[in-house]
Amino acid sequence: MDAYDTLGRTWVSDRPWEFVSSLTAIGNRMGGSEGERRAADLVADAFAEAGAEDVRTESFPMNRWTRGETELELLEPDAREFGAIALPYSPSGTVEADLVDVGYGTPEEIDAVDVEGKVVVASTTTPEGGRFIHRMEKFGYAVEEGAVGFVFVNHVPGQLPPTGSLTFNEEGAAPAVGVSRETGAWLTDYAERGGRVRLSVDATTDRGESQNVVGRLGPETDEELLLVAHYDAHDIAEGALDNGCGIATLVTAAGILAEMDLDVGVRLAGVGCEEVGLIGAEQLAADLDLDGLKGVVNLDGVGRFRDLVVMTHTSDDAKAAADALAAETRHPVKVREKPHPFSDQWPFVRQGVPAVQLHSDSGERGRGWGHTHADTRDKVDVRNVREHAMLTALLVDDLVDRDLARLDTDALAEAFREADFETGMKAADLWPAAWK
Repeated sequence: MDAYDTLGRTWVSDRPWEFVSSLTAIGNRMGGSEGERRAADLVADAFAEAGAEDVRTESFPMNRWTRGETELELLEPDAREFGAIALPYSPSGTVEADLVDVGYGTPEEIDAVDVEGKVVVASTTTPEGGRFIHRMEKFGYAVEEGAVGFVFVNHVPGQLPPTGSLTFNEEGAAPAVGVSRETGAWLTDYAERGGRVRLSVDATTDRGESQNVVGRLGPETDEELLLVAHYDAHDIAEGALDNGCGIATLVTAAGILAEMDLDVGVRLAGVGCEEVGLIGAEQLAADLDLDGLKGVVNLDGVGRFRDLVVMTHTSDDAKAAADALAAETRHPVKVREKPHPFSDQWPFVRQGVPAVQLHSDSGERGRGWGHTHADTRDKVDVRNVREHAMLTALLVDDLVDRDLARLDTDALAEAFREADFETGMKAADLWPAAWK
């Protein structure tokens, strides 16, 4: 069948919306939960319906985090309570300490104040002009410098406390919570006036089980390309944007690729536990023969907004494919060459496998509705999912025909240093030992 016939049908298909609706109706898809298992079954059915072969679910162990009650009380100079939610892998515990405002929470801002024995207050965003600094880096560096608690303040208004994991698959070293922008404004004010708080988190971390869903498209070849997206989400919302749109894009792209004449096999994977530490992707990287892996296309953040972003993680060959896609389709495609470790391409990139992450750009800085109660189905524009699925299929079809050079891990480490990642990644315990 002509590929353009398939693309044309995708343009008007109801299946992407039906999939997003079924996924978000599950509710809690937190790593290791019953909802995440139900979502895996949904992904497996969608892979089979798309035309994938050898579809199966592969279980793996993980550290499951479950939230209990959280309290944030101002003790001085006034007495009042604020709404807060614990951040995944926050340990249970109660601390009483002075507040200190560290602004955006960059290492330079933390170094500029005394955080020893204090509860730090840091924004979810970072200054314009530099790279976006991840929550794990802010938390890790603050604790490394002596902080005993961490308050993560949403920069988006609307009484929306943010969530997000503190570490990768292990309990963090200090209680940590997310609060709304409105609450953060009060805490910043109180920090300037010698404010003191009691922060109490009740949570459990125990052994649990998650699963990856895998399948295959195209011919059985010695070499294959991996197309991956995570289907889990945080427990406080429907996870429609993060990453309902991404896994819906993968499922829709798979249906297109199933009707294309591929020269190299494509491995499909819906992975669990991305939000709590890329655990499913780490397991997938351990299970696959990386020598036979041509490259990785990770769909995380794709399909949310109109403009496609292709992060090429220093691969010149991947950049060439992205540039060709933009030229051929005349669709708004932004290429970002610098690497980052905070999505499911990381277990592969750090071992030299060329990879791209497909994302999308709203024109605003930060996650927007993501990681909040507002990440709901009504935020999804299914036209973006359809378009990005078509672009994904065209990019994959190009990549399977290209020679993709392995990444030079020494050059990769230097690229991370040039992007000013080393300090934060070491604080978050993500800097590979082999990189010295």
